[in-house]
Amino acid sequence: MNVDLRSDIIMLIPMGLQLLGISFAVLIDPYVTKKRKRIMFGIILLMASLIAMDIVSTVLTEMAASPSVILERKLQSIFCYSARPVVLLLFIHLVRPERKHRALFGLTAACALLYLTALFTPLTFGFHADNVFFRGPLGYTSHVVCGVLLICLLAVSLREYGSLRRAEALIPAFNALLLAAAAVVDTFILQTRNGITVVSITAVSSTVFFYVWLHLLFVREHTEELQAEQRARLLLSQIRPHFLYNTLATIQSLCRIEPERAADVTGKFSTYLRQNLEAMGETQLIPFAKELEHTRAYAGIEEIRFPNLRVEYDTPDTEFLLPPLTVQPLVENAIRHGVRERKQGLVTVSAHRGEDCHEIVIRDNGKGFDAGSIDRADGSHIGVRNVRERLQRLCNGTMTIESVPGEGTAITLRIPL
Repeated sequence: MNVDLRSDIIMLIPMGLQLLGISFAVLIDPYVTKKRKRIMFGIILLMASLIAMDIVSTVLTEMAASPSVILERKLQSIFCYSARPVVLLLFIHLVRPERKHRALFGLTAACALLYLTALFTPLTFGFHADNVFFRGPLGYTSHVVCGVLLICLLAVSLREYGSLRRAEALIPAFNALLLAAAAVVDTFILQTRNGITVVSITAVSSTVFFYVWLHLLFVREHTEELQAEQRARLLLSQIRPHFLYNTLATIQSLCRIEPERAADVTGKFSTYLRQNLEAMGETQLIPFAKELEHTRAYAGIEEIRFPNLRVEYDTPDTEFLLPPLTVQPLVENAIRHGVRERKQGLVTVSAHRGEDCHEIVIRDNGKGFDAGSIDRADGSHIGVRNVRERLQRLCNGTMTIESVPGEGTAITLRIPL
């Protein structure tokens, strides 16, 4: 056994283990769709085939020159030059499986057809009578096509996941750089060596890294879907059936005696419902002015239903962002559980800019409660906990609660500048 073949077999062991490991990981990964699993298995199969072809190249190189050996080397080389662009095309398809990528598919097919001409003419490559490889005038076509596909893969990856943190975005860029460097090493430094190429070794490792990167993104997508479901549940918890029924009953009764007020309540009710529906699909922070509009719509309806209730606003600072359904649920909580039963119920909403934060205070003169009960797992105060958690997660904000039983509650939200 020659030295090159022995070294190839030694390298084959860790590479094979990596491919087996990633195959098992893809098979059991619950976050990867069936379509993406098929694409990954296609990539793994092609990578294994390319490694096998590298070893075949080592064996054929040591054989005596003959027409059959040269033909076999041509077929092996045609497969390698044609399959490498296909691997990159599959990676692009893995990132965006919903697209057909017809232009890139055509480019890859044209590359394969061009290298098939090596069976008849040395336009891309050929072999001398003594079984020595030489490159034709279009011999670097596969390299150019792979370079184009690498750039497209990098662009598609960053565009598809444009909201990545900088460190995460470096992973596909680093993989592309490694593959490009490996191609340079194989082509210009180790050009006379046969057997497992540096490109094959690098491609296997890059496949593992790229899969891990995609897996992290798939997990994030799954987490975002769960958060969307949580937002939907939060929305349903905000639109309480009794509030809807009572508001409609109020509008109905006002239509008979005070049509203008009925029209006013209908407008507020429409604004309230619209803001809730928009909040369900909202994934970003929203202007405080929009949240304040939502709060005013809800509070305005309650003030008509309960004449003993008054909601006042002192909000000179409105130029900042916060999570949707932040202030309105707290005002609703203050009205429903705090001041509704008071003879003169009062809720105040203030927003001022401090030295290092925007400060919102929702204060009421209600019955108060034990602020330490917020974190109990009995299901009470879940709305307040949701607001606090979203405020901290989405904008690094804080919530403090001061409540005195029998006197009232003050909830302070602080959002960093």
